[in-house]
Amino acid sequence: MNELISFPRTFPIACHTDFVGEGSTFVAIEGYADNGVNYIKKAIENGARTIVVHHTTLLSDELSAFIRAHDVILERVDNTRKALANLSAEAAGQPARKLKIIGITGTKGKTTTSFLLAHMLQTAGYKTALISSAQNRINGQTFSAPLTTPQPDYLQQFLKLCVENEVDYVVMEVAAQALTLHRVEGISFCGIIFTNFSLEHLEFYPNLDEYFRAKCLIFDMAFAHAPIIINGDNLACAPLLDKSTEMGNRLASVHQSIISYGFNNQFVDVRGVNLQDPVYAIEVAADYRDCKNVFNCPKLFGEYNAYNVLAAATMALALRRMPPEIIQQALHTFAGVPGRLQEYLLSNGARCFIDYAHNPESFQAVLSTLRALTSQLIVVFGAGGGRDKSKRPMMGLVAATIADIVMVTSDNPRLEDAFTIAGDIVRDIPSSLTHKVIHELDRKRAIEYAYQLSGCGSIIALLGKGPDEYQIIGTTKHYFSERTIIEQL
Repeated sequence: MNELISFPRTFPIACHTDFVGEGSTFVAIEGYADNGVNYIKKAIENGARTIVVHHTTLLSDELSAFIRAHDVILERVDNTRKALANLSAEAAGQPARKLKIIGITGTKGKTTTSFLLAHMLQTAGYKTALISSAQNRINGQTFSAPLTTPQPDYLQQFLKLCVENEVDYVVMEVAAQALTLHRVEGISFCGIIFTNFSLEHLEFYPNLDEYFRAKCLIFDMAFAHAPIIINGDNLACAPLLDKSTEMGNRLASVHQSIISYGFNNQFVDVRGVNLQDPVYAIEVAADYRDCKNVFNCPKLFGEYNAYNVLAAATMALALRRMPPEIIQQALHTFAGVPGRLQEYLLSNGARCFIDYAHNPESFQAVLSTLRALTSQLIVVFGAGGGRDKSKRPMMGLVAATIADIVMVTSDNPRLEDAFTIAGDIVRDIPSSLTHKVIHELDRKRAIEYAYQLSGCGSIIALLGKGPDEYQIIGTTKHYFSERTIIEQL
């Protein structure tokens, strides 16, 4: 049995006081909701010996005196986020340079595609690590996932453990914010998958163009001959594959291994054909390099998961180290993804699916898939506070159009009023559909009420939280497990 991997409790470089120990360097980042300068005193009390701040940061006389009194070094830099990444990598011994790292970005499908590819690599015999929004893993051992793409202090310590445990491949979700905020600064990718692009994160980016450009920053971080796998069916990705566009021309001039995939575009490099109705099962015939391969994945269903399977299989084939039969073996033994269409059978004969869907396109994909499986579809969802407000009424309209009962509840309201968020959700639902809507802002009671309304053959979809086992109300994170609630029904 492999010895358990121990994750360090404190980091040599840290941006959060929870990870500051004796001798640490604390990087005070001015965030969007808080300012690291406010925690310098706490960091020093925890043992920090060096404090890094932005060169324009003004420190109070009291704080300056506290720093001097504790004989702490104060350093000023041009960019604290870049400094955090570079210092963390240096302190960890530049682990990314010793690993093969595959980055997966896109609006939807990152997590499932990451899990699929990691399982394929593991099935092929490679020691594999995974960094995802659902969980992080090293050679099968699971660690908590603080963010889709962790802060550099955590990330570099994780990669250091990967090196120490002789990992061959790291499969990593890369969020747009991680690129914008330099969390993956200094990392080079030996492969990239761009799953798709759609509306999301307009609470962070001023418009979709800026969000798309942020996603595309990942291409500048790939080795020249790294396979770049791009969804050829997604219209938003078309500029990346068109050499007549500035972006497509620049991408093609730098990378020689751009591979498109899809089901509906005859010009893609890897064209998939659904051999079964993907609503019920996924069986895909994929043409690649004049060879036709048939892949089926019994654990997954839904058209959007067919894209995830094809994307992961395309990368596995492009690596030229994995025979198709190994890919098929991996798909056959794939156990699924926590909180992604995770199914539970209920005592009254209904089925419940927990999924992380939290934008209009994900709602459309998940609910359309489940709609075909039942005569009564009940959906329970809310919307996160402090996040893109424009998508709330769109999700409400999609849910009311597809489902039979729409239970509007809370998600992570954070500093927003849950009642106001619920009002945003139902704002664009036409009067002809409002009879479907039930308001119950207590999420636990909403789930229990949905169960009471269900019967044999019904499907309850719990959307938005996925594998998360918490709810953020105000600034406090409360324990909240949909899985536990469902199992107790």
